[in-house]
Amino acid sequence: MKKFKLIALIAVFSTVKGYSQSLSDDIDISTGYYGVIPLPESAPAAFHTDNFVKYTKIQCPNGEAIHFVAQNDISNEQIIRSRTLLEFYLANVSGSEYGADKTSLINQMGTNDAILLLVNGSDGDGPELSVNGQPLYKNEITVEGHSWYQTNDYEHRDASFEEILHLMHDMGIGVDGEGGEPGALPDFQLEIRTAQETAALDGFAIWPIGADGTDPGIESWYTELSEENSLTQEYLASVIDSYYGLWEPWEEDPTTGMWGIYTAHNRSEIETEDPEGWALLPKFFSPFINVDMIIDSSFEGIFSLTNNPATPYTHKSQYLQHCYLTGTNNAGFKGNSEYNRLRGNIGDNSFEGLKGHDRLDGNGGDNTAIFTGVSDDYTITNFDSYATVADGVEDRDGVDTLWNIQHLQFSDELVDLTLESTVTGLNKKSDDDNAVLLYPNPTNDYVNLKLKTQELTNLKIWNINGDLMLEMNNVSTTVQIDVSDFPNGTYLIGVDQADRTRHLKFIKK
Repeated sequence: MKKFKLIALIAVFSTVKGYSQSLSDDIDISTGYYGVIPLPESAPAAFHTDNFVKYTKIQCPNGEAIHFVAQNDISNEQIIRSRTLLEFYLANVSGSEYGADKTSLINQMGTNDAILLLVNGSDGDGPELSVNGQPLYKNEITVEGHSWYQTNDYEHRDASFEEILHLMHDMGIGVDGEGGEPGALPDFQLEIRTAQETAALDGFAIWPIGADGTDPGIESWYTELSEENSLTQEYLASVIDSYYGLWEPWEEDPTTGMWGIYTAHNRSEIETEDPEGWALLPKFFSPFINVDMIIDSSFEGIFSLTNNPATPYTHKSQYLQHCYLTGTNNAGFKGNSEYNRLRGNIGDNSFEGLKGHDRLDGNGGDNTAIFTGVSDDYTITNFDSYATVADGVEDRDGVDTLWNIQHLQFSDELVDLTLESTVTGLNKKSDDDNAVLLYPNPTNDYVNLKLKTQELTNLKIWNINGDLMLEMNNVSTTVQIDVSDFPNGTYLIGVDQADRTRHLKFIKK
Protein backbone atom coordinates (compact mmCIF):
# COMPACT_ATOMS: atom_id res chain seq x y z
CA MET A 1 0.00 0.00 0.00
CA LYS A 2 1.36 3.44 -0.92
CA LYS A 3 2.07 6.19 1.58
CA PHE A 4 -0.42 8.60 0.02
CA LYS A 5 -3.22 6.39 1.32
CA LEU A 6 -2.40 7.79 4.76
CA ILE A 7 -4.58 10.74 3.89
CA ALA A 8 -7.58 8.45 4.43
CA LEU A 9 -6.47 7.70 7.99
CA ILE A 10 -7.14 11.16 9.42
CA ALA A 11 -9.64 11.07 12.29
CA VAL A 12 -12.84 12.76 11.14
CA PHE A 13 -15.92 13.41 13.25
CA SER A 14 -18.72 14.05 10.74
CA THR A 15 -21.36 16.67 11.50
CA VAL A 16 -24.74 17.01 9.83
CA LYS A 17 -27.47 19.34 11.03
CA GLY A 18 -31.08 18.32 11.51
CA TYR A 19 -30.59 15.06 13.47
CA SER A 20 -30.76 14.34 17.16
CA GLN A 21 -27.84 11.95 17.62
CA SER A 22 -27.73 11.19 21.34
CA LEU A 23 -28.03 7.51 22.21
CA SER A 24 -29.48 6.53 25.56
CA ASP A 25 -26.86 5.74 28.18
CA ASP A 26 -28.96 3.01 29.81
CA ILE A 27 -29.44 0.60 26.89
CA ASP A 28 -29.39 -2.97 28.25
CA ILE A 29 -26.76 -5.12 26.50
CA SER A 30 -26.83 -8.04 28.97
CA THR A 31 -28.92 -10.28 26.70
CA GLY A 32 -26.58 -10.07 23.71
CA TYR A 33 -23.74 -12.27 22.51
CA TYR A 34 -20.85 -10.98 24.66
CA GLY A 35 -22.81 -7.75 25.03
CA VAL A 36 -23.61 -7.20 21.33
CA ILE A 37 -27.30 -6.54 20.63
CA PRO A 38 -29.42 -5.30 17.71
CA LEU A 39 -29.49 -1.50 17.60
CA PRO A 40 -32.67 -0.53 19.47
CA GLU A 41 -35.53 0.78 17.34
CA SER A 42 -35.64 3.73 19.73
CA ALA A 43 -32.20 4.93 18.57
CA PRO A 44 -32.27 8.32 16.80
CA ALA A 45 -33.29 8.17 13.15
CA ALA A 46 -29.83 9.15 11.90
CA PHE A 47 -28.38 5.81 12.98
CA HIS A 48 -31.04 3.84 11.12
CA THR A 49 -30.64 6.10 8.09
CA ASP A 50 -26.92 5.24 8.05
CA ASN A 51 -27.77 1.52 8.25
CA PHE A 52 -26.31 0.85 11.68
CA VAL A 53 -27.86 -2.37 12.97
CA LYS A 54 -25.78 -3.54 15.97
CA TYR A 55 -24.86 -1.95 19.27
CA THR A 56 -22.68 -2.33 22.35
CA LYS A 57 -21.23 0.05 24.92
CA ILE A 58 -18.85 0.70 27.79
CA GLN A 59 -20.65 2.03 30.85
CA CYS A 60 -18.93 4.98 32.53
CA PRO A 61 -18.74 5.37 36.33
CA ASN A 62 -20.75 8.61 36.09
CA GLY A 63 -23.70 6.77 34.52
CA GLU A 64 -23.04 7.88 30.95
CA ALA A 65 -21.79 5.51 28.26
CA ILE A 66 -19.29 5.21 25.42
CA HIS A 67 -21.27 3.88 22.46
CA PHE A 68 -20.40 1.49 19.61
CA VAL A 69 -22.67 1.09 16.58
CA ALA A 70 -22.00 -1.26 13.66
CA GLN A 71 -23.31 -1.73 10.14
CA ASN A 72 -24.53 -5.11 8.89
CA ASP A 73 -21.26 -6.49 7.46
CA ILE A 74 -19.33 -6.02 10.71
CA SER A 75 -18.92 -9.36 12.51
CA ASN A 76 -19.64 -9.84 16.18
CA GLU A 77 -15.95 -10.64 16.70
CA GLN A 78 -14.98 -7.31 15.15
CA ILE A 79 -17.39 -5.46 17.42
CA ILE A 80 -16.18 -7.28 20.54
CA ARG A 81 -12.55 -6.77 19.59
CA SER A 82 -13.12 -3.02 19.08
CA ARG A 83 -14.80 -2.64 22.44
CA THR A 84 -12.11 -4.72 24.14
CA LEU A 85 -9.31 -2.56 22.73
CA LEU A 86 -10.92 0.56 24.16
CA GLU A 87 -11.39 -1.27 27.47
CA PHE A 88 -7.66 -1.99 27.36
CA TYR A 89 -6.76 1.64 26.76
CA LEU A 90 -9.09 2.62 29.63
CA ALA A 91 -7.77 0.03 32.10
CA ASN A 92 -5.78 1.42 35.03
CA VAL A 93 -1.99 1.02 34.90
CA SER A 94 -0.72 0.75 38.45
CA GLY A 95 2.07 3.18 39.30
CA SER A 96 1.82 5.18 36.09
CA GLU A 97 1.78 8.96 36.19
CA TYR A 98 -1.41 9.55 34.19
CA GLY A 99 -2.98 6.10 33.99
CA ALA A 100 -3.14 4.85 37.58
CA ASP A 101 -6.78 5.93 37.84
CA LYS A 102 -8.54 6.58 34.53
CA THR A 103 -11.97 7.21 36.03
CA SER A 104 -12.02 10.89 35.11
CA LEU A 105 -10.94 10.10 31.54
CA ILE A 106 -13.69 7.49 31.11
CA ASN A 107 -16.27 9.89 32.51
CA GLN A 108 -15.01 12.62 30.19
CA MET A 109 -15.54 10.37 27.18
CA GLY A 110 -19.10 9.76 28.31
CA THR A 111 -19.69 13.47 28.85
CA ASN A 112 -18.29 14.23 25.38
CA ASP A 113 -20.66 11.66 23.78
CA ALA A 114 -17.83 9.48 22.48
CA ILE A 115 -19.01 6.99 19.87
CA LEU A 116 -17.22 4.55 17.59
CA LEU A 117 -18.81 3.99 14.19
CA LEU A 118 -18.00 0.54 12.76
CA VAL A 119 -18.61 0.92 9.05
CA ASN A 120 -18.85 -1.55 6.14
CA GLY A 121 -16.09 -1.75 3.54
CA SER A 122 -13.25 0.74 3.33
CA ASP A 123 -13.00 4.49 3.74
CA GLY A 124 -14.66 6.16 0.76
CA ASP A 125 -16.71 3.14 -0.31
CA GLY A 126 -20.13 4.35 0.71
CA PRO A 127 -22.09 7.57 1.22
CA GLU A 128 -20.98 10.13 3.79
CA LEU A 129 -22.22 9.28 7.28
CA SER A 130 -24.92 11.38 8.89
CA VAL A 131 -23.96 10.76 12.52
CA ASN A 132 -21.09 12.15 14.55
CA GLY A 133 -18.37 9.77 15.64
CA GLN A 134 -15.00 8.18 15.02
CA PRO A 135 -15.22 5.84 12.01
CA LEU A 136 -13.44 2.49 11.85
CA TYR A 137 -13.94 0.43 8.69
CA LYS A 138 -14.53 -3.31 8.38
CA ASN A 139 -11.55 -3.88 6.11
CA GLU A 140 -9.23 -2.47 8.78
CA ILE A 141 -10.58 -4.34 11.83
CA THR A 142 -8.25 -7.30 12.14
CA VAL A 143 -9.29 -9.82 14.79
CA GLU A 144 -6.65 -12.08 16.36
CA GLY A 145 -6.80 -15.53 14.73
CA HIS A 146 -8.43 -14.25 11.52
CA SER A 147 -6.46 -14.80 8.31
CA TRP A 148 -5.79 -11.05 8.01
CA TYR A 149 -4.08 -11.15 11.40
CA GLN A 150 -2.26 -14.44 10.96
CA THR A 151 -0.80 -13.55 7.55
CA ASN A 152 -0.11 -9.89 8.37
CA ASP A 153 -2.28 -8.78 5.48
CA TYR A 154 -1.43 -5.08 5.15
CA GLU A 155 -4.10 -4.64 2.48
CA HIS A 156 -6.34 -5.16 5.52
CA ARG A 157 -3.98 -3.56 7.98
CA ASP A 158 -5.06 -3.35 11.61
CA ALA A 159 -6.25 0.24 12.08
CA SER A 160 -8.15 -0.52 15.28
CA PHE A 161 -5.30 0.49 17.60
CA GLU A 162 -5.02 3.81 15.78
CA GLU A 163 -8.65 4.80 15.31
CA ILE A 164 -9.74 3.74 18.80
CA LEU A 165 -6.77 5.65 20.21
CA HIS A 166 -7.99 8.70 18.26
CA LEU A 167 -11.39 8.33 19.91
CA MET A 168 -9.88 8.20 23.39
CA HIS A 169 -7.43 11.00 22.61
CA ASP A 170 -10.02 13.39 21.19
CA MET A 171 -12.85 12.61 23.61
CA GLY A 172 -10.94 11.70 26.79
CA ILE A 173 -7.33 12.84 27.04
CA GLY A 174 -8.25 16.06 25.26
CA VAL A 175 -6.46 18.09 22.60
CA ASP A 176 -5.01 21.52 23.26
CA GLY A 177 -5.61 24.26 20.72
CA GLU A 178 -8.39 25.13 18.32
CA GLY A 179 -11.21 22.64 17.86
CA GLY A 180 -10.25 20.32 20.71
CA GLU A 181 -12.78 18.83 23.12
CA PRO A 182 -12.33 19.39 26.89
CA GLY A 183 -9.99 16.72 28.18
CA ALA A 184 -9.29 14.98 31.46
CA LEU A 185 -5.50 14.89 31.04
CA PRO A 186 -4.26 18.27 29.77
CA ASP A 187 -0.79 17.79 31.26
CA PHE A 188 -0.36 14.50 29.43
CA GLN A 189 -1.53 16.12 26.21
CA LEU A 190 1.12 18.83 26.59
CA GLU A 191 3.78 16.11 26.91
CA ILE A 192 2.42 14.43 23.77
CA ARG A 193 2.55 17.79 21.99
CA THR A 194 6.18 18.31 23.03
CA ALA A 195 7.19 14.85 21.80
CA GLN A 196 5.36 15.41 18.51
CA GLU A 197 7.08 18.77 17.96
CA THR A 198 10.48 17.22 18.71
CA ALA A 199 9.72 14.48 16.18
CA ALA A 200 9.27 17.17 13.51
CA LEU A 201 12.66 18.78 14.14
CA ASP A 202 15.73 18.14 11.98
CA GLY A 203 13.83 17.57 8.77
CA PHE A 204 11.09 15.34 10.19
CA ALA A 205 13.62 12.58 10.85
CA ILE A 206 11.35 10.91 13.42
CA TRP A 207 7.80 11.71 12.21
CA PRO A 208 6.42 12.13 9.60
CA ILE A 209 9.29 11.11 7.34
CA GLY A 210 8.89 12.80 3.97
CA ALA A 211 7.12 15.94 5.21
CA ASP A 212 10.23 18.00 4.42
CA GLY A 213 9.18 18.02 0.76
CA THR A 214 10.84 14.80 -0.30
CA ASP A 215 7.39 13.18 -0.48
CA PRO A 216 4.73 15.67 -1.67
CA GLY A 217 1.89 13.41 -0.52
CA ILE A 218 3.21 13.26 3.04
CA GLU A 219 3.97 16.98 3.03
CA SER A 220 0.38 17.73 1.98
CA TRP A 221 -0.97 15.29 4.57
CA TYR A 222 1.09 16.93 7.32
CA THR A 223 -0.20 20.37 6.32
CA GLU A 224 -3.78 19.11 6.46
CA LEU A 225 -3.21 17.59 9.90
CA SER A 226 -1.70 20.83 11.13
CA GLU A 227 -4.66 22.87 9.88
CA GLU A 228 -7.18 20.62 11.64
CA ASN A 229 -5.05 20.30 14.81
CA SER A 230 -4.62 16.52 14.50
CA LEU A 231 -0.83 16.29 14.64
CA THR A 232 -0.57 14.93 18.17
CA GLN A 233 -3.25 12.28 17.59
CA GLU A 234 -1.57 10.93 14.46
CA TYR A 235 1.92 11.03 15.96
CA LEU A 236 0.88 9.14 19.10
CA ALA A 237 -0.89 6.55 16.97
CA SER A 238 2.34 5.90 15.04
CA VAL A 239 4.22 5.33 18.30
CA ILE A 240 1.51 3.04 19.70
CA ASP A 241 1.27 0.93 16.54
CA SER A 242 4.99 0.17 16.70
CA TYR A 243 4.89 -0.32 20.48
CA TYR A 244 2.37 -3.15 20.17
CA GLY A 245 4.22 -4.86 17.31
CA LEU A 246 1.90 -4.03 14.41
CA TRP A 247 4.70 -2.93 12.07
CA GLU A 248 7.48 -5.35 12.97
CA PRO A 249 6.20 -7.96 10.45
CA TRP A 250 5.98 -5.34 7.64
CA GLU A 251 8.36 -6.44 4.88
CA GLU A 252 8.13 -3.47 2.50
CA ASP A 253 10.36 -1.36 4.77
CA PRO A 254 11.40 -3.45 7.79
CA THR A 255 13.15 -0.54 9.54
CA THR A 256 10.20 1.86 9.88
CA GLY A 257 6.60 1.90 11.05
CA MET A 258 3.23 3.26 9.88
CA TRP A 259 3.75 2.98 6.11
CA GLY A 260 7.32 4.27 6.43
CA ILE A 261 6.51 7.65 7.97
CA TYR A 262 7.63 6.77 11.53
CA THR A 263 11.26 6.03 12.27
CA ALA A 264 10.75 3.00 14.53
CA HIS A 265 9.03 -0.31 13.88
CA ASN A 266 9.55 -2.02 17.25
CA ARG A 267 10.10 -1.21 20.91
CA SER A 268 13.87 -1.15 20.92
CA GLU A 269 13.89 1.29 18.00
CA ILE A 270 11.33 3.57 19.66
CA GLU A 271 13.54 3.73 22.73
CA THR A 272 16.69 4.64 20.79
CA GLU A 273 15.28 6.66 17.87
CA ASP A 274 12.35 8.47 19.53
CA PRO A 275 13.23 8.77 23.23
CA GLU A 276 10.57 11.39 23.95
CA GLY A 277 7.89 9.16 22.43
CA TRP A 278 9.26 6.22 24.42
CA ALA A 279 9.06 8.26 27.64
CA LEU A 280 5.31 8.84 27.09
CA LEU A 281 4.36 5.17 27.08
CA PRO A 282 4.84 4.03 30.70
CA LYS A 283 3.04 7.16 31.89
CA PHE A 284 -0.29 5.83 30.61
CA PHE A 285 -0.08 2.56 28.65
CA SER A 286 0.43 -1.02 29.83
CA PRO A 287 3.32 -2.93 28.21
CA PHE A 288 1.04 -5.96 27.76
CA ILE A 289 -2.52 -6.09 26.47
CA ASN A 290 -3.91 -7.35 29.76
CA VAL A 291 -7.59 -7.71 28.88
CA ASP A 292 -9.41 -10.77 27.50
CA MET A 293 -8.90 -10.77 23.73
CA ILE A 294 -11.20 -12.76 21.47
CA ILE A 295 -9.76 -15.24 18.94
CA ASP A 296 -11.73 -15.28 15.70
CA SER A 297 -14.03 -18.28 15.25
CA SER A 298 -12.34 -19.10 11.91
CA PHE A 299 -9.03 -19.94 13.60
CA GLU A 300 -7.66 -23.50 13.62
CA GLY A 301 -4.45 -24.77 15.22
CA ILE A 302 -2.34 -23.37 18.05
CA PHE A 303 -2.42 -19.61 18.60
CA SER A 304 0.92 -18.53 20.09
CA LEU A 305 1.57 -15.68 22.51
CA THR A 306 5.32 -16.35 22.36
CA ASN A 307 7.41 -14.43 19.87
CA ASN A 308 8.96 -16.60 17.17
CA PRO A 309 10.74 -14.85 14.24
CA ALA A 310 9.78 -17.77 12.01
CA THR A 311 6.10 -17.02 12.71
CA PRO A 312 5.75 -13.30 11.94
CA TYR A 313 2.28 -12.74 13.45
CA THR A 314 3.82 -13.44 16.88
CA HIS A 315 5.60 -10.07 16.71
CA LYS A 316 2.11 -8.78 17.56
CA SER A 317 0.67 -11.59 19.65
CA GLN A 318 3.65 -11.61 22.03
CA TYR A 319 2.12 -8.58 23.74
CA LEU A 320 -1.21 -10.31 24.43
CA GLN A 321 -1.79 -11.70 27.90
CA HIS A 322 -5.30 -13.18 28.15
CA CYS A 323 -7.22 -14.85 25.30
CA TYR A 324 -10.27 -16.97 24.66
CA LEU A 325 -11.29 -19.17 21.76
CA THR A 326 -14.67 -18.96 20.04
CA GLY A 327 -16.48 -21.17 17.57
CA THR A 328 -16.06 -24.91 17.14
CA ASN A 329 -12.79 -25.33 15.20
CA ASN A 330 -9.78 -27.33 16.38
CA ALA A 331 -7.76 -24.78 18.32
CA GLY A 332 -5.54 -24.16 21.32
CA PHE A 333 -3.01 -21.79 22.89
CA LYS A 334 0.67 -21.50 23.64
CA GLY A 335 1.15 -18.81 26.28
CA ASN A 336 4.12 -16.58 27.11
CA SER A 337 6.16 -15.74 30.20
CA GLU A 338 3.51 -13.39 31.60
CA TYR A 339 0.48 -14.32 33.68
CA ASN A 340 -1.95 -15.73 31.10
CA ARG A 341 -5.68 -16.43 31.38
CA LEU A 342 -6.72 -18.86 28.64
CA ARG A 343 -10.11 -20.27 27.72
CA GLY A 344 -11.01 -22.98 25.21
CA ASN A 345 -14.01 -23.46 22.95
CA ILE A 346 -16.34 -26.40 22.34
CA GLY A 347 -14.64 -27.62 19.16
CA ASP A 348 -13.81 -31.26 18.29
CA ASN A 349 -10.05 -30.80 18.62
CA SER A 350 -7.20 -33.28 18.33
CA PHE A 351 -3.72 -32.61 19.74
CA GLU A 352 -1.08 -35.26 20.34
CA GLY A 353 -3.69 -38.01 20.11
CA LEU A 354 -6.11 -36.35 22.53
CA LYS A 355 -9.16 -36.16 20.29
CA GLY A 356 -11.98 -33.91 21.46
CA HIS A 357 -9.75 -31.75 23.62
CA ASP A 358 -8.66 -28.10 23.56
CA ARG A 359 -4.94 -27.80 24.23
CA LEU A 360 -4.16 -24.92 26.60
CA ASP A 361 -0.42 -24.61 27.23
CA GLY A 362 0.61 -21.78 29.53
CA ASN A 363 4.22 -22.31 28.40
CA GLY A 364 5.76 -20.06 31.09
CA GLY A 365 4.82 -17.69 33.86
CA ASP A 366 1.81 -18.27 36.08
CA ASN A 367 -1.39 -19.21 34.30
CA THR A 368 -5.11 -19.76 34.76
CA ALA A 369 -7.55 -21.75 32.63
CA ILE A 370 -11.07 -20.29 32.58
CA PHE A 371 -14.29 -22.32 32.70
CA THR A 372 -17.91 -21.30 32.39
CA GLY A 373 -19.65 -23.26 35.13
CA VAL A 374 -19.28 -24.07 38.82
CA SER A 375 -16.48 -26.45 39.80
CA ASP A 376 -18.86 -29.32 40.68
CA ASP A 377 -19.82 -29.54 37.00
CA TYR A 378 -16.29 -30.63 35.99
CA THR A 379 -14.09 -33.70 36.34
CA ILE A 380 -10.38 -32.95 36.85
CA THR A 381 -7.91 -35.72 36.01
CA ASN A 382 -4.19 -35.27 36.77
CA PHE A 383 -1.47 -36.99 34.76
CA ASP A 384 2.30 -36.79 35.06
CA SER A 385 2.71 -33.99 32.55
CA TYR A 386 -0.78 -32.64 31.94
CA ALA A 387 -4.32 -32.59 33.25
CA THR A 388 -7.73 -32.84 31.66
CA VAL A 389 -10.79 -30.92 32.75
CA ALA A 390 -14.07 -32.32 31.42
CA ASP A 391 -17.30 -30.33 31.54
CA GLY A 392 -20.30 -32.43 32.57
CA VAL A 393 -22.68 -30.01 30.85
CA GLU A 394 -23.13 -30.84 27.17
CA ASP A 395 -22.16 -28.31 24.45
CA ARG A 396 -20.44 -25.89 26.82
CA ASP A 397 -16.70 -26.19 27.63
CA GLY A 398 -16.09 -29.77 26.47
CA VAL A 399 -12.75 -31.26 27.53
CA ASP A 400 -9.63 -29.12 27.92
CA THR A 401 -6.15 -30.59 28.13
CA LEU A 402 -3.84 -28.40 30.18
CA TRP A 403 -0.06 -28.01 30.17
CA ASN A 404 1.77 -25.53 32.41
CA ILE A 405 -1.45 -24.27 33.98
CA GLN A 406 -1.38 -23.46 37.70
CA HIS A 407 -4.99 -22.43 38.40
CA LEU A 408 -8.51 -23.30 37.30
CA GLN A 409 -11.02 -20.45 37.47
CA PHE A 410 -14.60 -21.68 37.72
CA SER A 411 -17.59 -19.39 38.12
CA ASP A 412 -17.69 -20.08 41.86
CA GLU A 413 -14.06 -20.57 42.90
CA LEU A 414 -10.38 -20.62 42.01
CA VAL A 415 -8.71 -24.04 42.25
CA ASP A 416 -4.96 -24.66 42.25
CA LEU A 417 -3.60 -27.30 39.88
CA THR A 418 -0.27 -29.07 40.46
CA LEU A 419 1.53 -31.16 37.84
CA GLU A 420 5.04 -32.45 37.31
CA SER A 421 5.29 -30.10 34.32
CA THR A 422 3.96 -27.15 36.31
CA VAL A 423 7.21 -26.30 38.03
CA THR A 424 5.91 -22.99 39.32
CA GLY A 425 2.63 -24.37 40.68
CA LEU A 426 1.56 -22.90 43.99
CA ASN A 427 1.16 -26.23 45.75
CA LYS A 428 4.07 -28.15 44.20
CA LYS A 429 6.21 -29.70 46.93
CA SER A 430 9.99 -29.48 46.72
CA ASP A 431 13.05 -29.28 48.93
CA ASP A 432 12.75 -25.48 49.13
CA ASP A 433 9.05 -25.10 49.93
CA ASN A 434 9.95 -22.54 52.56
CA ALA A 435 12.27 -20.47 50.34
CA VAL A 436 9.55 -17.79 50.27
CA LEU A 437 7.22 -17.23 53.21
CA LEU A 438 4.07 -15.13 52.93
CA TYR A 439 2.10 -14.15 56.04
CA PRO A 440 -0.48 -13.44 57.36
CA ASN A 441 -2.72 -15.13 54.83
CA PRO A 442 -5.58 -14.16 54.63
CA THR A 443 -4.71 -10.56 55.44
CA ASN A 444 -6.47 -7.25 56.03
CA ASP A 445 -3.94 -4.46 55.50
CA TYR A 446 -0.38 -5.79 55.18
CA VAL A 447 1.29 -8.94 53.93
CA ASN A 448 4.87 -9.86 54.85
CA LEU A 449 7.23 -11.55 52.41
CA LYS A 450 10.32 -13.31 53.80
CA LEU A 451 13.03 -14.89 51.64
CA LYS A 452 15.21 -17.76 52.77
CA THR A 453 18.17 -16.48 50.74
CA GLN A 454 19.96 -13.14 51.14
CA GLU A 455 19.67 -12.04 47.52
CA LEU A 456 17.64 -9.08 46.35
CA THR A 457 14.51 -9.87 44.38
CA ASN A 458 11.81 -8.35 42.21
CA LEU A 459 8.12 -9.01 42.73
CA LYS A 460 4.79 -8.37 41.04
CA ILE A 461 1.25 -8.69 42.38
CA TRP A 462 -1.74 -9.36 40.11
CA ASN A 463 -5.42 -9.61 40.90
CA ILE A 464 -7.25 -12.69 39.67
CA ASN A 465 -8.22 -10.84 36.45
CA GLY A 466 -4.54 -10.46 35.59
CA ASP A 467 -4.33 -6.72 36.31
CA LEU A 468 -0.91 -5.72 37.66
CA MET A 469 -1.57 -4.17 41.07
CA LEU A 470 1.96 -3.57 42.32
CA GLU A 471 5.56 -3.99 41.18
CA MET A 472 8.61 -3.74 43.45
CA ASN A 473 12.25 -4.07 42.39
CA ASN A 474 15.34 -4.98 44.40
CA VAL A 475 13.48 -5.72 47.62
CA SER A 476 15.39 -7.08 50.62
CA THR A 477 15.01 -10.46 52.31
CA THR A 478 12.06 -9.25 54.37
CA VAL A 479 9.49 -6.77 53.11
CA GLN A 480 6.10 -5.59 54.35
CA ILE A 481 3.63 -4.85 51.54
CA ASP A 482 0.74 -2.47 52.09
CA VAL A 483 -2.38 -3.96 50.45
CA SER A 484 -4.90 -1.91 52.41
CA ASP A 485 -6.10 -0.18 49.23
CA PHE A 486 -6.60 -3.48 47.36
CA PRO A 487 -10.22 -4.63 46.97
CA ASN A 488 -11.07 -7.84 48.80
CA GLY A 489 -10.27 -10.92 46.74
CA THR A 490 -7.55 -13.35 45.66
CA TYR A 491 -4.11 -12.12 44.52
CA LEU A 492 -1.04 -13.74 42.97
CA ILE A 493 2.56 -12.76 43.79
CA GLY A 494 5.40 -13.54 41.41
CA VAL A 495 8.84 -13.50 43.08
CA ASP A 496 11.85 -13.40 40.72
CA GLN A 497 15.05 -14.89 42.10
CA ALA A 498 18.27 -16.06 40.48
CA ASP A 499 17.34 -19.74 40.30
CA ARG A 500 13.65 -19.50 39.40
CA THR A 501 10.42 -17.54 39.62
CA ARG A 502 8.12 -18.57 42.44
CA HIS A 503 4.40 -17.84 42.64
CA LEU A 504 2.28 -17.56 45.76
CA LYS A 505 -1.33 -16.74 46.42
CA PHE A 506 -2.90 -14.65 49.19
CA ILE A 507 -6.39 -13.49 50.06
CA LYS A 508 -7.32 -9.92 51.05
CA LYS A 509 -10.34 -9.77 53.34
